[in-house]
Amino acid sequence: MEPTNNPITVETTVNAPVEKVWEIFTNPAHVTHWNNASPDWHTPRAENDLREGGTFTYRMEARDGSMGFDFGGVYSSVVPHQSICYTIGDGRRVAVYFAGEGNSIRLTETFEAETVHSADLQRSGWQAILDNLKAYTENGN
Repeated sequence: MEPTNNPITVETTVNAPVEKVWEIFTNPAHVTHWNNASPDWHTPRAENDLREGGTFTYRMEARDGSMGFDFGGVYSSVVPHQSICYTIGDGRRVAVYFAGEGNSIRLTETFEAETVHSADLQRSGWQAILDNLKAYTENGN
């Protein structure tokens, strides 16, 4: 998939301290619970070496077993509790920002769109994943 020159931004406000949001966003034991764009998909496996030059791989599969793929990349910058930047396997860049104080954190992801799927479809998929992270975090995990 080729990147476009049009970045897409999705965001949510999570009612939890930044330390908790960071842990849930980066710990594979949590990622497997929230990283899906719809209920008919899941992430059965996640690996994460969270450091500059480190890699991550999330296995995403349809629950009916009909298809699946690995989503992964290489970290270019990691600033604990503030930001994560990485390059996806297809060369697109992503920046994630954690902002706020106390129990209200604004989580923002900006990513380079690809040319296969519409910008609206990409935005809605990435937003759904962030919404799942918010729900998972706020429901006592």
